[in-house]
Amino acid sequence: MKTIDKVYINGEFVTPKGTEYFDLINPTTNQKSGQVRLGNTEDAIDAIEAATEAFKSFSLSTKEERITYLQNLKSSIEKRKQEFIDVMIEEYGGTLLFATVSFDYMLKSFDSAIELLNTYSFTKTMGVSEVQMAPIGVVGIIIPWNSSNGFICGKLSTAIAAGCTVVIKPSEMSAQQTQLITECFHEAGLPKGVFNIVNGLGNVVGAEISNNNNISKISFTGSTPVGKMIAKQAVDTLKRVTLELGGKSPNIILDDADLSKAIPMALGAAFMNNGQACIAGTRLLIPENKLEEIKKLILDIAPNFIVGDPKNKNTAVGPLVSQKQYERVQNYIQSGIDEGASILVGGLGKPEGLENGNFVKPTIFTNVNNHMKIAREEIFGPVLSIITYKTEEEAVAIANDTTYGLQAYISSADEERAHKIASQINVGRVQINTISHDPLAPFGGFKQSGIGREFGVIGLEAYLEPRVLITQ
Repeated sequence: MKTIDKVYINGEFVTPKGTEYFDLINPTTNQKSGQVRLGNTEDAIDAIEAATEAFKSFSLSTKEERITYLQNLKSSIEKRKQEFIDVMIEEYGGTLLFATVSFDYMLKSFDSAIELLNTYSFTKTMGVSEVQMAPIGVVGIIIPWNSSNGFICGKLSTAIAAGCTVVIKPSEMSAQQTQLITECFHEAGLPKGVFNIVNGLGNVVGAEISNNNNISKISFTGSTPVGKMIAKQAVDTLKRVTLELGGKSPNIILDDADLSKAIPMALGAAFMNNGQACIAGTRLLIPENKLEEIKKLILDIAPNFIVGDPKNKNTAVGPLVSQKQYERVQNYIQSGIDEGASILVGGLGKPEGLENGNFVKPTIFTNVNNHMKIAREEIFGPVLSIITYKTEEEAVAIANDTTYGLQAYISSADEERAHKIASQINVGRVQINTISHDPLAPFGGFKQSGIGREFGVIGLEAYLEPRVLITQ
């Protein structure tokens, strides 16, 4: 059993002043695998003070210096690839495939930031004035447990590119993953105080980051309810906020789509990361006259999405992160049954032979209407709702009838037709005949899926403030 009893402040691993411990539970077995000592408000303040002091000089660093730091960070992570994959599988329950892809995305974060620095001009001319894009200050980074290190790398690389210093509050449930990446960051040799990492609870460390006057910006990824709380706390000091929140992504299958490709992709979009993804395509919108054909195809394909030990290379769906999350998803499945939806695949309970872990049967509902709870709320588990439509206009209306607006998917043999429909969906990103990621394009949500954007030039400029110089 591993005990993590250090936080990282001002370039050093230090014992936190907080004394509370949090148990780390392996979701595959529900056995305790370790514990982490949590930081408290004093630790958060120490980290913020270190970042504030470091900002004075780091904000003046050159592009070339920042690029070197980013290259060093990437190099230190590359050397420990297998450890990153293994710890994600053990601590989080991510499948071998997902953990491997996540590692690649971590590295691409640094590549993208370097590419931005090579092309971005921090000084512009607007009208007759000089506009300097200045680092915003100390950034508070608060992240969830799903793909924890991926979020850390994406946000930290952008902050460094901008010339900002950071205080990171990861999920306490990801402490072993956090320990590994902190060791890599320490090895990279950045100036003291540029990055600080404090394990702790959201209502303690997270609250201090949200309220502290020396934090200029918060970059948060997580649930919509928590994002609203952070935004309320940040308003008193007028912090800038980037909030990447929940989703209830529609996946529209048009009547000309190649179903042999579109349906497997749809199940992959719904069950990605064991269903614990804000971008999961959890509402499958299909033509009414294709329902029976698609049901038959799903029954043929669904057995290929194997539920099991995440270390197995053939496993498509691993356990949920915690017993609490398992119970949450069970409650939603029961809700679907109670509201009159029909189970096509899956259902309540655990798959046979997997009773010890937090395993859910990937569940697909038919006879769903868009007013049901399972169609409106983010479940964060492998549960898919199939909703039929008669016309394209109705499909668009159903897709947009949600409080969320993070991502959507469209499948069609006619790219121009798909593009036209995609342009009517009120979301931050639409995937057309694909599941992919462009790290140089902005990512974020409409409506209650968030505020602001990450990645690319727009994401970088969220860490910058324009300063105008007017001369006679």
